[in-house]
Amino acid sequence: MDLSSLLIASGQFLGLHEEIPTIEVLGICSDSRKVKPGDLFIALEGGSVDGHQYIPDALQAGACAAIGRKPLKFVGGLYFRTENPRRAMAHIAAAFHEFPARSLRVIGVTGTDGKTTTVNLILKILLACEIKAGMISTVNAVIGEHSIDTGFHVTTPESLVIQSLLRKMVDAGLTHVVLETTSHGLDQFRAEACEFDMGVITNITHEHLDYHGSYEEYFSAKFRLIDYLISTSEKPLEPICAAVFNMDDISYQKITKRIDHSRYQLLKTVEYGLSKDADVVAENVNMNVNGLQFDVRTPFGQGEVRSPLIGEYNTHNILAAIAATVVGLKLPLENVLRGIESMDYVPGRMERIQMGQDFAAIVDFAHTPNALKVALETSRKLTGGRVIAVFGSAGLRDRQKRRMMAAVSTELADISIMTAEDPRTENLEDILAEMADEAQKTGATEGKDFHIIPDRGSAILGAVRLAQPGDLVIACGKGHEQSMCFGEIEYPWDDRTAMRAALASLLNISGPEMPVLPTSQGDTLYN
Repeated sequence: MDLSSLLIASGQFLGLHEEIPTIEVLGICSDSRKVKPGDLFIALEGGSVDGHQYIPDALQAGACAAIGRKPLKFVGGLYFRTENPRRAMAHIAAAFHEFPARSLRVIGVTGTDGKTTTVNLILKILLACEIKAGMISTVNAVIGEHSIDTGFHVTTPESLVIQSLLRKMVDAGLTHVVLETTSHGLDQFRAEACEFDMGVITNITHEHLDYHGSYEEYFSAKFRLIDYLISTSEKPLEPICAAVFNMDDISYQKITKRIDHSRYQLLKTVEYGLSKDADVVAENVNMNVNGLQFDVRTPFGQGEVRSPLIGEYNTHNILAAIAATVVGLKLPLENVLRGIESMDYVPGRMERIQMGQDFAAIVDFAHTPNALKVALETSRKLTGGRVIAVFGSAGLRDRQKRRMMAAVSTELADISIMTAEDPRTENLEDILAEMADEAQKTGATEGKDFHIIPDRGSAILGAVRLAQPGDLVIACGKGHEQSMCFGEIEYPWDDRTAMRAALASLLNISGPEMPVLPTSQGDTLYN
């Protein structure tokens, strides 16, 4: 695309006065190390890296021009300034790919917990209704029969990746896409220019306050998804502009106050929950080791939900998916229920690991105080034996979580094993010391009620060695993730592989090798 046309089409450079040479843009890049000749380089400012200092390198590598925020006297080539390069990058990427979201029905899902499960449920429903749909989640992107990994850790991909994937979906003939949006992704404008038709907020609890600074700022980041709805460009599709909210969540009252404003007058709202006042209501909820079963009431009829998903909290995720599809998209309830029943599990979400042991072993992504609470409450209902929990708290993240999670686990689990979870550049011993201190304040005794085992592999092995027939071991915090960060290095890691390795060692059978972390060397296994 021609550089001048691209900048104008993005709508982020309306004040351009200088004459722009006719230059063909072959790609867009924000990493100077990956610049190819003909790329447009966008300088982003991060916590430790300022892309402006790499503009000369990018131009020398063949970038046709550069974009940034700061006034620079000499960069060695064409340089354009904009107030917000991240926002500009999203719109430029959308323009470069010919605004693919304008040809799609886009459903956004955000929230503290339950996002990935809800996104997968909606996708399954759309497919059951014979709708050509795709998905972009923090786990992967799905385009037809193809699954594409979206990164090491769970967050919304950069706008360059999102717009490229949306283009591929349009080219593949898809008509609908479900997009998971994290608070970081929303705050950093990664989901900008995605032209949302519908937004789902699962819940807004305690998370990422290290980044956002306060619950109010965290809430505002999540709510940006709703603001995107009312600014969506006109499409050759019937407008929806619908928002789906959890009536049972602590954020609901705050949401209703926010949307009580004239700028949201065209917004259609759908509420779900256990309250009879909700539009989509669950009744007679039953859960066992085989999944969930409950009655659902909607404005378009009633039905019985049968789902292999474990955990009563998944009732709300299922209700969110029903609200979005039955009420929001007006899809037949019968087909929607069939789609829900077809989804057996989401990778790393209450995923059972069975290798012949006489106790239950589960891997779950629960990495927030609320998620850990519901995971342990669910675990308690799944066993008549003890609940043994393995978890940690990430470094360079919300420090309040460390104590909150330790308190939750010592209250709800019989035995808590605290271990590493992406310590990054923080001292792991200091993180674990804070957690141990809080555990002791709750009255728990180290060596009896809780244990500190820095190496995560050793912690999981220790948990399965402690387990007796009928117990339940659950490893929380990593879920499907494929790495763990120590310092600034990502080491290969998968809790599911680690659980299988630990069980194989316990049962003296063949199985995968335990992944090795920096803490593995010289660490004494718990016996």
